[in-house]
Amino acid sequence: MAQISEIKTLYLRALKFTFMQKFLLLLFIFLLSILVNAQVSSKYTISFENAVHHEANIQVIFTDLKSDNVEFRISRSSPGRYAIHEFAKNVYNVKVTDGKGNLLKTTRPNPYAWHVSGHDGTIRVSYTLFANHGDGTYAQVDETHAHLNMPATFMYVPELSEKDMEITFNVREDLNWKVATQLKHLEGDTYYAKNLQYFMDSPTEIANYKIRFFEVESQTVRLILHDDAASEEDLDTYFEHIKKVVLQQKAIYGELPEFDYGEYTFLACYMPNANGDGMEHRNSTYLVSTRSLSKGGIDQNIGTASHEFFHCWNVERIRPKSLEPFNFEEANMSGELWFAEGFTSYYDDLTLCRAGIISQSKYITELTGSFNYVWNSPGRDYFNPIEMSYQAPFVDAAKSVDETNRENTFISYYSYGSMLGLALDLSLRENGLNLDDYMKLVWQTYGKTNTFYTIENLNDALNNYAGKDFGNNFFNNYIYKSGMPDFKHLFETVGVHLSNKNPNVDLGVYVRHGKLMNNPRINSSAYHAELQKGDKLQKIAATELTENMDLNELLKSYKVNDDVEVVFERFGETKTTTLILQADTSYTISLMESDKTPLDKNLKTQRENWLQAKK
Repeated sequence: MAQISEIKTLYLRALKFTFMQKFLLLLFIFLLSILVNAQVSSKYTISFENAVHHEANIQVIFTDLKSDNVEFRISRSSPGRYAIHEFAKNVYNVKVTDGKGNLLKTTRPNPYAWHVSGHDGTIRVSYTLFANHGDGTYAQVDETHAHLNMPATFMYVPELSEKDMEITFNVREDLNWKVATQLKHLEGDTYYAKNLQYFMDSPTEIANYKIRFFEVESQTVRLILHDDAASEEDLDTYFEHIKKVVLQQKAIYGELPEFDYGEYTFLACYMPNANGDGMEHRNSTYLVSTRSLSKGGIDQNIGTASHEFFHCWNVERIRPKSLEPFNFEEANMSGELWFAEGFTSYYDDLTLCRAGIISQSKYITELTGSFNYVWNSPGRDYFNPIEMSYQAPFVDAAKSVDETNRENTFISYYSYGSMLGLALDLSLRENGLNLDDYMKLVWQTYGKTNTFYTIENLNDALNNYAGKDFGNNFFNNYIYKSGMPDFKHLFETVGVHLSNKNPNVDLGVYVRHGKLMNNPRINSSAYHAELQKGDKLQKIAATELTENMDLNELLKSYKVNDDVEVVFERFGETKTTTLILQADTSYTISLMESDKTPLDKNLKTQRENWLQAKK
């Protein structure tokens, strides 16, 4: 009996100890939750009861306010974009109370902000957002999804920008919606961001989506697909393309970036109600198109996925100093976009070629459009690549109503930079080096160390990699100036023909149904004939023009330097001018063997080193 009594005593002591352990653990969790909640100073809730009419209802509690007169506002710009986008125009029904529910009066210092005073350290803001433009910049809410770009959706308090944020998505369960985002998942449909910069950089797709994922270097790469027409087979095929892209780009840098929470997400929305776009973010990207995977999207959408994933190194971590920190109140100007966007554009199709998604012949042929656009543009007479990058706030989905002369003064920094990337790669390869290793050096020097770079840093890195003579020559001639290298020679080093043996004439303007659709290119036939955008061609020599006539076929009957009288209509008046026809200056780019030119072993090796899969 004594033994039984001792055992009972020990059991009761153990039970008491276990209870105490549990109590202390629960107390610790409770105190921790109080601490975490105390740090969350911006707490959002968004719901979609009126989704069919493109409305979202948003409520947010801002706490720990120190200013007597608090400003809350909505962004004017968005990560990955460089122009102003006035998101405030779609916000209405704004109401503000203090922490006790007392209604507060607001004033408007400008179109994008609200001021409120008389609060108790807390303000509760509610408002309605109209959202019906599904791309990488704006937001869209309807019965198919809630497609949320954060700056276009959520107000914020600037003084709380470095404090924790929390958001709960009240999803439409009747529509089988689920949440997909790079934000940290807390519980249920509640997510967390460490500050405003991270929150604004975290697009969210809420829909009845499908998912695929795979593991790379102990990290997860996810494909979220919102595409109601795509089959499981379509999704599997597309995901195999995605995996090939990821692995080929990883091979360039030797490693993946360290993604937050060990996860990277492709947010693909391929719906007929969406708009075409791609938008990079630190640990995710929005891929948006009207093309379903079932209707050609597998081949047509993968180029955007390739471009945006390359950005998880180049732009998101190899980051220009000019874009850090990102300014949500102004346009974000950067002189490095020829590198950040342009070199990324060079690698998007190159990756597809190396991955075997497109053939070498297709890749080479498709260089033609960008090459002709950059090579023949008068824009290089006005701006070098740095200055062309400065134009982004005026062209990056920016809106204006007045006419511009961009046909003659602007070259997209995507295309311009892509051709510079091609030129640098082929120039390095001629010297036994390559652009891949230069990008890897820039990654290790600036990306991995979280050091924001300048153009001078890029120049120094090229000097260190290829020697000062090579590096300074490239930057002095093609970056600080707007020269173009000898592409004919560079292409020959990898067994590619560049030819402009084109017998046709060229007006230097795009004509549709007889109407001039753009400003004539400077020094072109149409330019010297003083034709203008909007003119309607009626007659070329003795030939009356009809809307269905193929003007290019008609022009084939003429030779370079022919004088041709043209009758046209401008502002209701009939006028006459003379065209002196000039040669078509466009080039063709093709593999040497396509012209039955022998390809020697050395050229074949050089090309394979350039275009074959990296390991």
